[in-house]
Amino acid sequence: MVRVGIIGASGYTGAELLRLCAQHPSFEVVYATGDTQAGTRAATLYPSLAARYPQLVFEAFEADRAEGLDLVFLGLPHEASMALAPQLVGRVGCVVDLSAAYRLKDASLYPRWYGFQHDQPALLAQAVFGLPELHRTELQGAALVATPGCHVTAATLALAPLVRAGLIATTGVVVNRITGVSGAGRALKHTSLFCTVDEDVNAYGLLDHRHTPEIEQEVGAQVLFTPHLAPLSRGLLATCYAKPAADVSTDSLLAALGSFYADEPFIVVDAASPSTKATLGSNTAHLTARFDERTGSVMALCAIDNIANGASGGAVQAANVALGLPETQGLSLVGVYP
Repeated sequence: MVRVGIIGASGYTGAELLRLCAQHPSFEVVYATGDTQAGTRAATLYPSLAARYPQLVFEAFEADRAEGLDLVFLGLPHEASMALAPQLVGRVGCVVDLSAAYRLKDASLYPRWYGFQHDQPALLAQAVFGLPELHRTELQGAALVATPGCHVTAATLALAPLVRAGLIATTGVVVNRITGVSGAGRALKHTSLFCTVDEDVNAYGLLDHRHTPEIEQEVGAQVLFTPHLAPLSRGLLATCYAKPAADVSTDSLLAALGSFYADEPFIVVDAASPSTKATLGSNTAHLTARFDERTGSVMALCAIDNIANGASGGAVQAANVALGLPETQGLSLVGVYP
C-alpha cells in the first residue's frame, strides 16, 4: 500500500482527496492535517466521509509525522505550500502540490501575478507540471509535482493540441471561463455567500487574473483570460477563441483533438457541446471545437469538474503516474447524473 499524507485536508480539495483516496485500491491515508480544524473528526466536518473515515481526526502539521510517507498532497495556499515543500521533498516519496507555488517556471513572474518572491529556484526547476496529457514522461518518478488547477487544466486541454498542430495563431487568444463557487475554497468570504452568488453571474480578475501566465506557459500562446463565477457548487466550462493559422474546418479541428487525445482515458472529444453536469464527480474532460467561416474564428470548449479533474482528481492522476501505478486507479471516468 502507498502510505498517504494530506496536508490541508480540511478544505474542499482536501475533502475531495479523502474521497478519492477512499476508493483508491493502492492508497492508505495515514496522516491528515487541518490546522484550523485540528482535533476535529473528518466525519464531523464532512459527514459524507463518515463511512470510510469514522475515526480520522485532523491534526496540526508536524514535518516529522510525514517522514517516510510514500506520497504527500499539499492542499494549502500558495505561500504556505512554498514554506512546507522544502521540509518534505526528499523526506517523502513524492510531494504533489495543489497550489500554484511551483507551476511557473519563470520565478520572476511570481511578484507580479502572486505578490510574493519565489526564493527556491532549485525546487522550482525540479517541479514537474502535473498534467499527464502533456507531461506524462516527465512525471514518471517525479519527487515534486505542481498540479495545474482547474482554470489552467481546461484551457490547456482545449488549446494546446491546436497550437502544437499549428492550427491556431499564438496571439490574441481569448479564454472565457464559467466556474463553480467551490473553487473559492471553504473559507467564509462575502463573494461566496449564498445570497451573493445565487441568481448571479459575474466576471472577475479582469485583465490580470493570476492564472494567466500559467495558461500561456502551458498553451504556448498569448491569452486574454476572464473567469466568470456562476451559482454552481462544482463544474467549469471554458470557451476559447482564436484565429486560424492554417486552413481549418470544424472536422479538421475535431480530428486534431481526437488524434492528440486518442489514447487518453480521461478525455472525451465529441461534436456535441460539452456540459459541466456531464463531468460531475468524474475525472473526465469533455472537449469540442468549431470553425466559424463567417468570422474566421476557431472556438474550442472544455468542461470539467473543477474540484475533481481540476484539482484533487488531477492530483491523484499525476500521483499515479509519478508512482508508477495505473493512471486511472481510484478515479471515475463516468459522471454522476442526474
